[in-house]
Amino acid sequence: MKAHSKNRRLFTALKMLCSAKTKGFTVMEIKNKATRINLFSLKTVQMRTFHLTWLSFFLCFFGWFGIAPLMPLVRDDLGLSKSEIGSTIIASVAITVLVRLLIGPLCDKIGPRKTYTGLLVLGSLPVMLIGLADSYETFLLARLAIGSIGASFVITQYHTSTMFAPNVVGTANATTAGWGNLGGGVTQMVMPLILAMILGFGLSETMGWRLAMVFPGAIMLVVAVLYWVFTTDCPEGNYAEMRKSGALSAEDDHAGATKGMMAAMSDYRVWALFLVYGACFGVELTINNIAAIYFFDRFDLSLATAGVIAGLFLSLIHI
Repeated sequence: MKAHSKNRRLFTALKMLCSAKTKGFTVMEIKNKATRINLFSLKTVQMRTFHLTWLSFFLCFFGWFGIAPLMPLVRDDLGLSKSEIGSTIIASVAITVLVRLLIGPLCDKIGPRKTYTGLLVLGSLPVMLIGLADSYETFLLARLAIGSIGASFVITQYHTSTMFAPNVVGTANATTAGWGNLGGGVTQMVMPLILAMILGFGLSETMGWRLAMVFPGAIMLVVAVLYWVFTTDCPEGNYAEMRKSGALSAEDDHAGATKGMMAAMSDYRVWALFLVYGACFGVELTINNIAAIYFFDRFDLSLATAGVIAGLFLSLIHI
């Protein structure tokens, strides 16, 4: 009886929270959020979304930094200087800042399901096509385009937040983010192995690194289909259908986004988090990009060994 009473109070509080209006903003009412994380279950849309969000995030990071452990070969093939390599690294990270600003409002407007599926499909193209680069300029543009998939973090956090109640949403967000970021470490170890397998067919290293990048892009396309089929925008369904049926009232997206941004920018705590996140995540992205080539050059290691050491370092920080 006590447990039943406690659960009733919890759901009442959640309903009040979801229906609340604060400072003139209408909060999107989302019901049936999961109050537990059943890690080994795929029966509910909440848990299917949980696993597909971290898997998609993992693959986006895998593809984002898939070229990093292969950079010694790319450098020799395209004749890149140290400063040119640095510029490609900056490009791969800088673009994600702009794309993330667009992805958030896009999730509000068309829903995280369509947004994530679209990002996986569009992001897979430069990942697979980077092998067509034949100069510093084309390689720079390819890395710039690939950097857009770094915005996957935004959708991952958004989608899990729509699926899980306040009592577990922190755990859900942290777990999907951590497991997703793990892709940046695992790719350091796996991509040299994929390259080795390709070279085993008698192909040259010049052709090998180019074909190796097709692998992560192709997997991203497969997961895009899974995301489209097995998830919904929220536990109640997809935003488009809910708005048509009246289950979810259409909000003034433009006005809401502008007011929300201004409110956030006026809060000093947002800027404090901005600085902390920028410092921490900025360092991680830098290491993701340079760890393997550093170990390769500094300690005269093989491509595979340098990748394993870089991967172990970058993976352990997310487990």
